[in-house]
Amino acid sequence: MSQAGAYHHGDLRAACLRAARELLEEDGSAGLSLRAVARRAGVSPTAPYRHFADREALVSAVAAEGYGELAGCLTAAHPSPTTPEDLAAVAVAYVRFALDHPALFRVMFAEPCDPNDEERVAATTLISEYVRGIVRGAFPGADPEALWTTVWALVHGLAFLHLDGKLDASTPEVVAARVSAAVHAAFTVSPAMSRTAAAPPVPEG
Repeated sequence: MSQAGAYHHGDLRAACLRAARELLEEDGSAGLSLRAVARRAGVSPTAPYRHFADREALVSAVAAEGYGELAGCLTAAHPSPTTPEDLAAVAVAYVRFALDHPALFRVMFAEPCDPNDEERVAATTLISEYVRGIVRGAFPGADPEALWTTVWALVHGLAFLHLDGKLDASTPEVVAARVSAAVHAAFTVSPAMSRTAAAPPVPEG
């Protein structure tokens, strides 16, 4: 794409983001810079600065795209999850997204981003609200503000453990089985545990 074409069609920002995503897939975040993006997009070295003040702003924009795509994957796995079983399906989708887009996932969660980037804030809010909705539906008696963080932390930890090779990610089936088992172990209370939790304390003496 020529510099003149990018300006004429008003798609310089989109071209830069496409270039950034391509560089991520090829080299990871180490190869992501405004200069490299300009070369890949076929524009002048200074052209990306029309939309991105610095690398952090570029990373924030890429991360925002990733959050939007992740939210789409989660809602596709289950649009209105209301049970622990639904939560397990959503968790599998979350981990699968990380494994399918490792460089993008690391940029989303392991790279410095602009905390004031409105697009990124809106995208992350969408995901956090989705997780809160799961908590309200699947665990109606729980404190949603306390539990949604726990749910996200568990699923996010599973994603990075698989991504970093600490857990077997050899096949989608292996990943799905482990993630589902972990979610059920953490959030499904057995009848015996329920009786124990409900039993009154035994007085001393």
